[in-house]
Amino acid sequence: MSNSFEETLRFIRESAQRELAQADTEQKVSQIRVAYLGRKGKLTQLLRGLRELPPGQRPRAGELANALKAELEKQIERLLVRLREEAKQRTLTEEKIDITLPGTPLVRGRLHPITQVMDQIVDIFTKMGFRVAEGPQVELDYYNFEALNIPRDHPARDMHDTFYFSEEVLLRTHTSPVQIRVMESQRPPIQIIAPGVVYRRDSDISHTPMFHQVEGLMVDEGISFVHLKGVLTSFVQQMFGEKTRLRFRPSFFPFTEPSAEVDIGCVICKGKGCRVCGGTGWLEILGSGMVDPEVFKTVGYDPEEVTGFAFGMGIERIAMLKYGINDIRLFFTNDMRFLEQF
Repeated sequence: MSNSFEETLRFIRESAQRELAQADTEQKVSQIRVAYLGRKGKLTQLLRGLRELPPGQRPRAGELANALKAELEKQIERLLVRLREEAKQRTLTEEKIDITLPGTPLVRGRLHPITQVMDQIVDIFTKMGFRVAEGPQVELDYYNFEALNIPRDHPARDMHDTFYFSEEVLLRTHTSPVQIRVMESQRPPIQIIAPGVVYRRDSDISHTPMFHQVEGLMVDEGISFVHLKGVLTSFVQQMFGEKTRLRFRPSFFPFTEPSAEVDIGCVICKGKGCRVCGGTGWLEILGSGMVDPEVFKTVGYDPEEVTGFAFGMGIERIAMLKYGINDIRLFFTNDMRFLEQF
């Protein structure tokens, strides 16, 4: 084998090692690999020229050239591993997070107090066997008033102060229309509650144009005022505590007869008399009564065969009494200082 071949191999080794020693990035190492070991690389071209050597020199020359190729490949691979590890360490150092610093606190969401009270009321009644029924918020005058024994000239309409879209279409003023729709669609026995949003043109410290109600209805053979008192007494005691006093006070509603409002002992003064309860020691929380026979006739029920009771309450009022809130508008101002208390 000629000395010139060995000298060429030595030159290629020294040149490649010198360049590898100066390479400080993976890109530069890749360029050196291509320059020496690629298809047109210096060592690759030398290997292709072995056929020009005398036959007796080729084996030894090929052995030396392949040994150099394996040596360079090994050096390049070691260098790449080292450069990648160094880059990884630099990244870890530059992007290091100081875990001793306090983290940024996340704001924890909560259910709105109205939602909490609504869920509690629904839970109490569903455990007593009532099922939840729903109806449209944009309602017909027929379902909102006439089917509930409130004709167009009835003075009770003035109490509702309604939002009208037209003479026949309105925003429902209570969830009682759901009771009519349910009775129209099925025969007794019926045992439902109708929670939802209602609307009236009223706004002050104790009223808002939009608020929430839960109304209930039970219809079957032999339903009496005793059943009504039992259900509502159980509800009040679960909602406000077993020792809560309550009374049924005669009242009037067009769709129930007899009718009664339910009062509880004032939660502020504990019945002693204060500004909130007007010195009476009592607070009104809901209206109730036996379903008027005229309502049954409207939906096709025979009042001689079935009887029933209905009741309704404002969720905001229940929440105000439960939590001692004196201004209903606080529920709608989205003041985090207020909402975080619940």
